[in-house]
Amino acid sequence: MCTGKCAKCIGAALFPLAFLCIVANLFLFFPDFKVEYVEDPSKITPEVLYLGGIIGGGIMILFPAVHIHATGSGGCCTNRCGMFLSILFAAFGALGSGYCLIISILGLVNGPMCEVKNQNWTKPFLGSSEDEQSYLFYPETWSKCTNPANVVLFNVVLFSLLIAFSTIELILCTLQMVNGLFGCLCGTCGKRRAGPV
Repeated sequence: MCTGKCAKCIGAALFPLAFLCIVANLFLFFPDFKVEYVEDPSKITPEVLYLGGIIGGGIMILFPAVHIHATGSGGCCTNRCGMFLSILFAAFGALGSGYCLIISILGLVNGPMCEVKNQNWTKPFLGSSEDEQSYLFYPETWSKCTNPANVVLFNVVLFSLLIAFSTIELILCTLQMVNGLFGCLCGTCGKRRAGPV
């Protein structure tokens, strides 16, 4: 497979992943699909406010996706310079997906912001002693959160999806950095197709 076609496939795969990261992060602003919690940011899980999915896995991936796809589609970007630039854009995308991955892991490990029985808003699963197991392995403890309903399941599912999407983005950006290096050294396949019939 030539480096140009590989870049086109990687670029095309990054677009839906960026969109899915943005959507997953947006959903996290509406626990239990209710709008009322957005009005008071102190009731939103802090890791959601870091916008890992919107900025890191979304916007910071869209720019590389556009250039990487253009590099593989032909035209002015299908040359050694274009492949070199795709390495830089892919590195930028890797930073974004890495940011999304780290924030999502923190959001999953620290647990959601929720209302507990004494009507205080807190993160009941944060700061557990070293002897205690993570709340993720004990769903029976999720009932500590009384409001929003099902907020723990909501956060676990969406942060897990963000981890999966950003991991795939990170892998694709890393592959494009390697692909771009080969494209710089060996060139793309565009010149071979332009030969006489």
